[in-house]
Amino acid sequence: MTERRRSRRRGFGADVLGSISRKTWLRPATAAPKRKALRNLRFRHGDATNLTGIEDHSFDRVVSIFGAMFAPKPFDVAKEMMRVTRLGGRIVMGNWIPGDPTLVAEILRISSAYTPAPPAGFVSPMTWGRENDVMSVFTARASRGIKSGFKRQLHLRLLGYARAVRRRIPELLRPTMNAFEAAAQSGRAEELTRELETLFREHNRSTDPERTRLTATFLRVTVNV
Repeated sequence: MTERRRSRRRGFGADVLGSISRKTWLRPATAAPKRKALRNLRFRHGDATNLTGIEDHSFDRVVSIFGAMFAPKPFDVAKEMMRVTRLGGRIVMGNWIPGDPTLVAEILRISSAYTPAPPAGFVSPMTWGRENDVMSVFTARASRGIKSGFKRQLHLRLLGYARAVRRRIPELLRPTMNAFEAAAQSGRAEELTRELETLFREHNRSTDPERTRLTATFLRVTVNV
């Protein structure tokens, strides 16, 4: 989840705070701004369901691109996002769409077959990709309306098949990380890898055998607070 704060001086850009749920991702994320001397960009470890330490109405923009959708308790996520956004501000989300025939939805479908059954009361993160479900978690709180249902395409260009499957995708999608952990314990990790490699080959639109070009569709949601 990424939050974007109002700049104090016009023309100097935005002050940006990124909230990262996995501590293992915090160090590399923190190192990048330091290398480029980006003093207005910071990262912290946080939970999208409880943004402790962030004041009410302190951000002009709250942006989550394929992040907060994977946190549990979607109503708590929406409540916290609304709480830290100033009146007149905006929340923008990019969420994967369940059942979509493009790449990422298919990856998540395959991953679910290798993951243990969720506990009672679990709410699927894919509900964030359904327009009616998104409307339901924000409607009671959005004073200036919600714009949902805008589908956008994300184009991925990666070098090679195996590297993309074995390294990049398991690192970027939390359900796939969970699936690989479970598959490793049950001795099915290679089976899962083969399924994903086959999926990549089927979706690859590149004519270069050393490259992978993929398309994924997501739902863009805009909430005017």
